[in-house]
Amino acid sequence: DGVLTENFSSIPHCSTLYCVDINGRQICNNVGPSGVIPDHFGNDRSQRPYMQEAVPIWGFLLSDAYIGQNGHRPSLTALQVVYRDTQTMGYLGAAFDLRDLPVTSELYEEPGDWRQVKGDPAIRRTVFQQSRVESPLDGNLEKGLSILEELLTERGVFQCQIHFSSSLATIWTLDDPLRYRILDHETLSDPDICLIYPSHPYPPDAAIAPGEISRILNTLQILRLTDPTIYLRMASINIFNGMVSLTFSCDGSHYMPHDELLAKDTSFWF
Repeated sequence: DGVLTENFSSIPHCSTLYCVDINGRQICNNVGPSGVIPDHFGNDRSQRPYMQEAVPIWGFLLSDAYIGQNGHRPSLTALQVVYRDTQTMGYLGAAFDLRDLPVTSELYEEPGDWRQVKGDPAIRRTVFQQSRVESPLDGNLEKGLSILEELLTERGVFQCQIHFSSSLATIWTLDDPLRYRILDHETLSDPDICLIYPSHPYPPDAAIAPGEISRILNTLQILRLTDPTIYLRMASINIFNGMVSLTFSCDGSHYMPHDELLAKDTSFWF
């Protein structure tokens, strides 16, 4: 405990130090920024994620991230093999909370590949036993989609989710991007809603051209209304990453580049 306490400050961003024997049994207490943390002597760490990884031949392992057992926070652990002569005696462990580590890489960028995700198996098994029930939005879909086109191309909305079955849309605006707005079917039947949102130049860095918005929305209308069994339940558009998501009555979802969506005709889906 004393050795770890004396040297704790030499390890930047560390949350906990400890030592274990070759069987993963702790041979000291935990040591943290405030000193010794009692009642950890004898802990069995052999089944922790970092103890399941193979230590490289040079004797140092930086684990993959995992959820910590005590704080239930994303963490990682560094293990250094401790030798006496050539015999492995155990490991020095240093745990790190991911919140305390500096960012060393660029922000992750979502790939633009087409991804298909299967949904609830229970829904898929019964899909041919159901048929679409017309929602209030379905009965006025052309007008509703025209309003969304105006919001996306002229009124600073950069993302929308259209919930066809529940007759509402959720939108995000450039002027207030951290908060969403919900438009119900009554709102989506009233063009006056457009006046609530100020005119906004279409972003030059958008991945979707403004002229393609109407084509995308027309495709969504076709996918919603063409087939009574396999039909669109929800869709989303983000003009910056250029992706469109589709969730069908079978609960399967597609995340795809908008140009690939526009390149497919109806026969591809039905």
